[in-house]
Amino acid sequence: MTGYEIKEQEERVILVGVSLSEDDMTDESLDELAELARTAKAVVVGRMIQGREKIHPTTYVGKGKLAELKELVWEREATGIICDDELSSVQLQNLEQGLDCKIMDRTLLILDIFAARAMSGEGKIQVELAQLKYRASRLTGLGASLSRLGGGIGTRGPGEKKLEMDRRLIRERISHLKAELKDVERHRELIRSRREDTSKKVAALVGYTSAGKSSIHNALTNAGIMEDEMLFSTLDTTTRVLPLEENREILLTDTVGFIRKLPHHLVEAFKSTLEEAKYADVIIHVVDAANPQMDVQMHVVYETLRQLGVEGKPIITLFNKQDVLEARKDGDGFLGDADALPALRDVRADYTIKTSAKMGQGLDELKEALLEVLRRDQILIERTYSFAEAGKVQQIRNSGQLLEEEYVAEGIHVKAYVPKEIYGRL
Repeated sequence: MTGYEIKEQEERVILVGVSLSEDDMTDESLDELAELARTAKAVVVGRMIQGREKIHPTTYVGKGKLAELKELVWEREATGIICDDELSSVQLQNLEQGLDCKIMDRTLLILDIFAARAMSGEGKIQVELAQLKYRASRLTGLGASLSRLGGGIGTRGPGEKKLEMDRRLIRERISHLKAELKDVERHRELIRSRREDTSKKVAALVGYTSAGKSSIHNALTNAGIMEDEMLFSTLDTTTRVLPLEENREILLTDTVGFIRKLPHHLVEAFKSTLEEAKYADVIIHVVDAANPQMDVQMHVVYETLRQLGVEGKPIITLFNKQDVLEARKDGDGFLGDADALPALRDVRADYTIKTSAKMGQGLDELKEALLEVLRRDQILIERTYSFAEAGKVQQIRNSGQLLEEEYVAEGIHVKAYVPKEIYGRL
């Protein structure tokens, strides 16, 4: 029998973070790490935060905390710890030797979730590429932990087949995956260029993970994308036509959810998917208005867009999950105090709309906002073309929005909105 037998076991984990200042929100970051752990089917049995001026270069936490952590692992019968920051190979090795349990970090945890969630060929290639890059830089530190029996976090995707490949094999596999990804990217570029040829406008849904992008997409287009409360419920891009009024339509495409401390391996691997936002004509920013960390999450989204070079595009911000806010307002969540409701503001957005994908609230307003954005780039024309110029009328049908068309003695009388880029040819 070849390979490794991986047997699923319940991971019991302790979360560990280092706070470098009073206002760095380490506690909230560990709350999010706990959500990630639950998404990866782990049970959180404890947490520990150490205040330090800087992260310890060899053990992540200080020696005293390491001894406390060892005691906590034994006391809670934990099978591993998850650190809230990306660990170096030296830190991995020393923590494993000091604690004698599985050591994971935020990056490995997110990679594990991505491996379980990727469905398309492109998604699987991107995840495997990110996993191998992560492992290649940490082969020294991962030695013993990768040989441990039992499944769980860190062994999904290509993990169990390639745990102990040497650097040469990993480099070869990375080169092969990069070549495959190039083919996929070329195909994506071809699709984008075809969209441009037909003057089809694209709106990209972006937002923090679990903000409700998939729910909005489904509510608008019946796309059938998986929805759940777990983080990163969808990784694969879906594009659907969204019909608007005045016989107009726009292509609606989604992107992978953003998250704080998004590992650079993932930004690099998922660049082609994330760049859907870069090439879109409109950004629809979906915000979970019921999340106490709403402002922080909005900042993370805009920072990620900045890193991707997404600038100067019209932005429509949807403050989603209004049904949850209303339920809290009527119940105990806000103790009946309407003033305790979060302020829904986004100074970077051209439009802000309160939505509830579940209730259908705000979706008509969103469509109207999209129409207004589309009208900005179009010119209203009203003229009569001779029958010899019938090809221009066909061009208006293909690229513009034909409002009226009437055959008269002089030719074809049309009233239409046409894109600025083809106006000169008409």
